[in-house]
Amino acid sequence: MNLPTWITTIRLLGIPLVLVALQDPTDARRWFSVGAFILFAGTDWLDGYLARRLNQVTDLGKFLDPLVDKLLVLAPLMALVELGQIPGWGVFLILARELAISGWRVNPAMQQGKVPGANLWGKAKTVTQIAAIAALLAPLPQIQPIAVILFWLCVAITWVSGLVYLWPRPQPATSPPLQS
Repeated sequence: MNLPTWITTIRLLGIPLVLVALQDPTDARRWFSVGAFILFAGTDWLDGYLARRLNQVTDLGKFLDPLVDKLLVLAPLMALVELGQIPGWGVFLILARELAISGWRVNPAMQQGKVPGANLWGKAKTVTQIAAIAALLAPLPQIQPIAVILFWLCVAITWVSGLVYLWPRPQPATSPPLQS
């Protein structure tokens, strides 16, 4: 276990803090959930940066990081479904995309050994998911209509990013071997 993996593990262990606070969602507990969620979401960038910077990229980290990312997003969304703030089918759309892409990434037959890195759409997906969840968690009734719109925007961007990820990329042209 290296520092980046510890940070990922702390992020994983922090998810229940957000969920427990939402079991009895007073304003103070909702603000705690917002703060904890944003803190843990921010550590996603930190652990990846440190893993690359310190040359500590590991197989465990490559497995845990995307798993924890998905749990960090899906756990509060499910709590928000339970609180009646968003419909379950919207969360299902996000879950379906995440499962499809995760399955694609681990199946060499599907992606022919080439896993594309994060692109602009993937980054937009992450930002809109974090913004939507934070806004929905916040105990500010005046922004809730905007938060719901942001949620549906994040659902749309989540799907667009998945389609872009799966879209066939043109293969570089190869020249035939030279004959001697």
